[in-house]
Amino acid sequence: MYCEEFVPEDEVLLRARERAAELGCRSVSSGTGAAISAIAAALQARAVVEVGTGTGVGSLWLLRGMPADGVLTTIDVEVEHQRAAKQAFGEARVRPTRTRTIPGRARDVLPRLTDGAYDLVLVAADRPGYADYVEQALRLLRPGGVLAVDGALGGGKVADPARRDDVTTVVRQVGRALRDDERVVPALLPVGDGLLVAVRR
Repeated sequence: MYCEEFVPEDEVLLRARERAAELGCRSVSSGTGAAISAIAAALQARAVVEVGTGTGVGSLWLLRGMPADGVLTTIDVEVEHQRAAKQAFGEARVRPTRTRTIPGRARDVLPRLTDGAYDLVLVAADRPGYADYVEQALRLLRPGGVLAVDGALGGGKVADPARRDDVTTVVRQVGRALRDDERVVPALLPVGDGLLVAVRR
């Protein structure tokens, strides 16, 4: 798709993507990466949380949009994935002070982060946990901060009311809840597998 290839990925990103394929973990698409990078740049996002480090594909896109003094806090339950992400950060010459990798379950880690202290939160982890992560993200965001939820189209299943498997149902409910939540201004962007963005009022 033209929009997916509009901003090309360099060798560092492509290698991180290859590691994700080897380890069997999901990564944001290149179109989604470009979108979150642009959002981070527009916000001048200095404090960002990523739920689901993977091998660092989304992390690199975020870091490229953030100011040079911005810090990315990234959470993943798989230590091996974070090890691969750190390799990608090294290849990209990201200063160690710019990333804080926290191993653990997001539902345990997120409650320990500070209310209203973050400019941007990207949720790109296990979809069954999306409802919990989104609620925590709304608490973490400052007014004007942005929540970005990857995979909001659920492989095209979310838009089909006949699809009622557990994961599709969770993703659909999260989308509807954000659409109807007066705390945010939402939009669903047709990049990757759907990027749901919501600006905190």
